[in-house]
Amino acid sequence: MNQVSIGIVGSRFAADLHLRAFEKLRGQKVEILAVCSKNRESAEAFAKRFQIPRVYTDYRQMLDQKEIEVIDLCVTTNLHHTIAIDAAEAGKHIICEKPLTGYFGEGKVSRQTMMEEALKNAAAVSKAIRKNKVKFGYAENFVYAPPITKVKNLMNACRGTVLDIRAEESHSGSHAVYSREWKTSGGGSLMRLGSHPIGAVLHLKHYEGLIKSGKPIRAQSVIGDVGHLTKMESFQKEPKKWMVDSWIDVEDWSAALITFEDGSKASILSTDVSLGGVKNLLSVYMSNAVAQININPNNSLVVYSPEGSIFGSEYITEKVETKAGWQFPSPDEDWMRGYPQEMEDFMEAILKDRNPISGIDLAYETVEVIYAAYLSAETGKRIELVKKQDE
Repeated sequence: MNQVSIGIVGSRFAADLHLRAFEKLRGQKVEILAVCSKNRESAEAFAKRFQIPRVYTDYRQMLDQKEIEVIDLCVTTNLHHTIAIDAAEAGKHIICEKPLTGYFGEGKVSRQTMMEEALKNAAAVSKAIRKNKVKFGYAENFVYAPPITKVKNLMNACRGTVLDIRAEESHSGSHAVYSREWKTSGGGSLMRLGSHPIGAVLHLKHYEGLIKSGKPIRAQSVIGDVGHLTKMESFQKEPKKWMVDSWIDVEDWSAALITFEDGSKASILSTDVSLGGVKNLLSVYMSNAVAQININPNNSLVVYSPEGSIFGSEYITEKVETKAGWQFPSPDEDWMRGYPQEMEDFMEAILKDRNPISGIDLAYETVEVIYAAYLSAETGKRIELVKKQDE
């Protein structure tokens, strides 16, 4: 086998992102055979745009096609675990957008219940993957971003102790309707945005442990806090809103402090109340070196315009509120964020029968840390994580 056949579930933003990431692999390592969406019109339009031969409205029909080897999940988070388990049972390899899964129900229930349900879902996916011996590519693009890859090389060279990592993803709020409430998104800014920096931080500590002792360094405990800042009275009185404020029962601000089993720390900030475009930032403080990562904004290209209309319809960067003033457009935003690299790794993992760099273990632990932070925010206590059975 020198080419992998893929069926994509979903036909909107994430699916479009994945197809662009697959672009250079199509016809070589990748063949996109089908797309599935409940909305046939949407699926057919997507198939036409990307020259995909088959269209389905039920993912189970896709699972019945023997020639499709991989199911790529580009659907809302509440659908991930169910489809992933069905795909694994059908013997299909899986690519799953972040985060893996969560709790999907009323936002008023206790965070302890939420954490138990989320981990139950995550464990069920993990069990199905291992039972059916299929590959699972966890689409955490931060892990594959070129600056992160370079920092890993530097960590391997300097062999310093990673003492402290500070990471953030923030912007002015998602415009996706599903993001507004627990039953479809599984949480607010901590879940939807925080999964990126949390995944990156966990991966870097896993990597440090592997290169030094052959065993990943795991998260041991979590302290969390959340806020609903756009519900503040003074904000609500402002006549014009520059950020999303239509959240129903999820937070728009969050912070998490992770303590690892070696005693090191990581602090994560993820918010929907940050103007000026997406901020994807990490700082790694080691005993003999410091690394500062600006996935975006970065200054590889800086432009200025006195009026937003001057650049017309040309894309600048995600979530920026205006094109006026100084801007930081990335010459190749997808590459800088690691999207093509993650897809190539997933394909290589299947073709060479190895585990992907970002897989089910990282996906599970990210869910665990997120919901431990939610529980901590509710109880005001540090939450100790359960030691893995294989350790």
